[in-house]
Amino acid sequence: MGCTVAQIIKSLVFRGERSGQAILILASGSNRVDEAKVAAAIGEPIQRATPEFVREQTGFAIGGVAPVGHTNPLRTLIDADLFTCEQLWAAAGTPHAVFPLTPPELRRLAPEAITLDLRA
Repeated sequence: MGCTVAQIIKSLVFRGERSGQAILILASGSNRVDEAKVAAAIGEPIQRATPEFVREQTGFAIGGVAPVGHTNPLRTLIDADLFTCEQLWAAAGTPHAVFPLTPPELRRLAPEAITLDLRA
C-alpha cells in the first residue's frame, strides 16, 4: 500500500468491566494503547473482548473490524496521532481488505468519538 505503520487505523474492541459495553478504539498502527488512559476517559476499567463479543457487537471478525458500519452503536475513542497523517488506511470488513480515508473523513464518519492521546 506504500503507507507507514502510523497511517494504519487499528480498530480495537474492548469491553467495559462494569457496564459490559463495547468500546471501540481507533488507534494509530504505530501506537500501543494505554488502557489506563482509556479507563479514565470512559469512567470504568476495560478488559479485552472475546472474538465472539467483537463479532456480536460489530458484525466483523477480529482483524477485519472496520471503523464504521457496526451491528450496534459503539462508544468510540480515536487516537489523536491519527490526525497528524494526511492519509489513513482502515480495515474494510475482512482481514484482507482496506480502504483509504483522510482524518477529516474519519471525523465525519465518527462525529461522536472522543479524540485523546492514547499512547502508552
